[in-house]
Amino acid sequence: MLKRTIGRLGHESSVVMFGAASLGNVTQEEADASISYALQQGINHFDTAASYGDAELRMGPLISQVRGDIFLATKTGQRSKREAKEEIYRSLERMRVDSVDLLQLHAVGSMEELDRCTAKGGALEAALEAKDEGIVKEIGITGHGHDAPIVHLEALRRFPFATVLLPLNYYMYSLPEYREAFDALLEEASKQSAAVRVIKAIAKAPWEEGVKRPYATWYEPFDQQQIIDACVHFVLSFPGVCGFASAGDIHLFPKIVDAVQRYGCMNDEEATQILSKVSGYTTVFGAPTSIA
Repeated sequence: MLKRTIGRLGHESSVVMFGAASLGNVTQEEADASISYALQQGINHFDTAASYGDAELRMGPLISQVRGDIFLATKTGQRSKREAKEEIYRSLERMRVDSVDLLQLHAVGSMEELDRCTAKGGALEAALEAKDEGIVKEIGITGHGHDAPIVHLEALRRFPFATVLLPLNYYMYSLPEYREAFDALLEEASKQSAAVRVIKAIAKAPWEEGVKRPYATWYEPFDQQQIIDACVHFVLSFPGVCGFASAGDIHLFPKIVDAVQRYGCMNDEEATQILSKVSGYTTVFGAPTSIA
């Protein structure tokens, strides 16, 4: 399994992170099987959130047994210090662990959300307090939407977050404004040795209304292996990106792992040729046009 260093944290992390978003929608047996598969494939970075339903509960039985061998990250979507601190403790209890390697302020995709998190009595204070207590080792920030790179750049100016987690895929990077903002964030993150981790690598488009959804993702994902290979190649081609979260569906997970295992077999030109010809490829965050 390919590994990259998580910024100044120094941890050698599998480039694919086990994204646990859909674990709350599967049985314990299915969750255990998916986590076991990840461990067998050499994945040592697990990313979840308090808001992912019962995901943390599903992770607990196995994650607690291998806690010392993995990098464990969770998130709080609360904005006040009191509520965020309560959620941090609840996450530890649900996962049956004493600490997490990374606590992320979740879904901070606008300046208003950032202001709430960093204000006096905000969630950042809870994260700092938890770090002082030793139950949180490092603090990061996540965000969705087209403004995430701009917001996270400002976040890094306000506080030395150890990690940022935001969208990146071929379509979004083709948008000039997003490309400019993402590149600026990469540059600042490099200066601070903050780790850039990404989401939505294999997101294709929003689900069409009335269409049966075969996957437990809130957007339509790519599911053809060649296209997934190209998507994975694209995000990993950024030297400043240390990893990406798998799509939140246990059935897509093996295909994503396969793509990572083959990384290097495809060049940039081949990946671009594949992705530029995909019909209906667009943003899942509401942009009006698509590439094809």
